[in-house]
Amino acid sequence: MGEKKSFYKKRIIKEIYFSSLISCADLSEKINKSLPLTTKMLNELIDEGIVIETGHAASTGGRRPAMYSLKRGMMHVIAVAMDQLVTRIALVDMSDSAIKEITKFELKLDKNPTALFELTKNMDEFINKLSISKEKIIGVGIGMPGFINFKKGINYTFLPSGETSINDHISQRLGLPVFIDNDSSLIALTELKFGAARNKQNAMVINISWGIGLGLILNGELFRGSDGFAGEFSHLPLFNNNKLCECGKSGCLETEASLLVVIEKARKALADGRPSLLKELPADNFDEACREITKAAGKGDKLTVELLSEAGYTIGRGVAILIHILNPDIIILSGRGSLAGKIWLAPIQQALNEYCIPRLGANTAIQMSALGYDAELIGAAALVIENYEMSMMKTAITNEVMADALNNN
Repeated sequence: MGEKKSFYKKRIIKEIYFSSLISCADLSEKINKSLPLTTKMLNELIDEGIVIETGHAASTGGRRPAMYSLKRGMMHVIAVAMDQLVTRIALVDMSDSAIKEITKFELKLDKNPTALFELTKNMDEFINKLSISKEKIIGVGIGMPGFINFKKGINYTFLPSGETSINDHISQRLGLPVFIDNDSSLIALTELKFGAARNKQNAMVINISWGIGLGLILNGELFRGSDGFAGEFSHLPLFNNNKLCECGKSGCLETEASLLVVIEKARKALADGRPSLLKELPADNFDEACREITKAAGKGDKLTVELLSEAGYTIGRGVAILIHILNPDIIILSGRGSLAGKIWLAPIQQALNEYCIPRLGANTAIQMSALGYDAELIGAAALVIENYEMSMMKTAITNEVMADALNNN
């Protein structure tokens, strides 16, 4: 009975996390346990200092139910957001998904056999410098690009991990349960749980970055495909441009529309003497170059607006194909590219007007993510909570393995 109670307490914590505020009656329904038993477990969590009562729901005519939330500062997650060039690590408070302490460093993933070692080393240093005790961290979630089997903890594109999974490799070093998933899938998970896709049945979340990622929400759930590889939007072969893509094929969407292409075109335009608010772009810092371009576009710079609009129009051609296949409720634009804001909307809509059958796209909304560039970090934290029950088991196993190793030494 003790293990079952512990399991349902974790379920309660998870439901409160994703709801932010919730009543005991709603919790009872979500965990499928009786109201008296749910009340008892909820009161125990309050006594343990994990849950707090935070007032009453708005009046609907009857007695207002008490509402509950997680207590600030009691439980945290380490969230890691990676792309091909830059990695961010953050401490996330479970009470409100607030990103508290964050660090960023360059980490090139392509053809880098030491990438996993570098990542693990930086994560270990980050945790050791935190202002909270490690006991308040329940796990680590990592979003990363590539073909990822999230169940096995394997990235078939980047971060070679030898005979062990990425999860186990990092977990053994940090002493915490670790979960990985594709970066675009985690951005979609964020929108599903906290953003514009909440309460939507079918949505597409486009991750505009060094590639053009896609997270799919079908029938109200994150869709990963049979092997976890669904959403490789970046590699739709739309062009006969003979431009080699990193996937080994040519003519992929990302060869004409990624932020790397935008940076390349901006550098060429500046070299050709095109007038612009940009004076020059960092030669070897793509992260900073991208920020300079989006900043200039935000000020109305003609060159950068033109380049981003060209990329948006090209993305819109690909989006038209997706609408014809999936007919979603909403398309959400997110990721690094969202730093440029609404500049994407008009060119994408223009492409849809030209390439999409009107009846198919008539009721599909297109909007920018309100969570923007932080979406992957929030999604990495949500991944840990999604697997909260499993994470507790992994903690016990990891601690046992570490104890055995110490005893053997």
